[in-house]
Amino acid sequence: MTLEETSAQAFKLESLTQESLTRGLMVLANLDSDLARILETLGPPPMWQREVGFATLLCIILEQQVSLAAARAIFTRLCGVVVTLTPENFLTLDDVQLKAIGFSRQKILYCRGLADAIVSGQLDLTNLEKMDDTAIRTELKRLKGIGDWTVDIYLLMALQRPDVFPKGDLAIAIAFQKLKNLATRPTPVQLEAMTQHWRPWRAIAARLLWHYYLSNANSKSVTVSQ
Repeated sequence: MTLEETSAQAFKLESLTQESLTRGLMVLANLDSDLARILETLGPPPMWQREVGFATLLCIILEQQVSLAAARAIFTRLCGVVVTLTPENFLTLDDVQLKAIGFSRQKILYCRGLADAIVSGQLDLTNLEKMDDTAIRTELKRLKGIGDWTVDIYLLMALQRPDVFPKGDLAIAIAFQKLKNLATRPTPVQLEAMTQHWRPWRAIAARLLWHYYLSNANSKSVTVSQ
């Protein structure tokens, strides 16, 4: 194990900071000339931080397989109806109200299941912060409608874990294909295999790829896939 890997492993349960982001960017630039080119051309990527908790996880569920703009519009309308977005308050809304806000039948099922799990004590989001990435993935994927992509985004943006790579994200696949001049868009399995050398800083590499994707003037919104 290299010095950089040992250092990152020691902080695997801690959130990324500006200091560790800078260090990780330096490591990645030395490992991969294409990532170095993004950094040199566009500068450091944003941290893309989100609040830990129910509201963020619900928002990520809304973002599954739709544009971020569409998901954010629904989330904004929801927050206009439920001023304090807690699991308990969310559960006071019926199907008619949620459909009027923009929820699909599936998203109603998934988000209500999440709220129910928290209210019943089946899921403790605060306790998740003390777990490692694998344990968090196991806990969250027990809930219907939460798959690897949703977990990846929560780990990466809310918990700020350093080595999470959302291999099912369409924007990342598009950016990777363009960056590496690939003839075809890589599958999630291929992306996982082709990015192993970026460990243990893959969450920072993901930020660089999003940064690269969004730098395209034609990319007004990010469509994601789970």
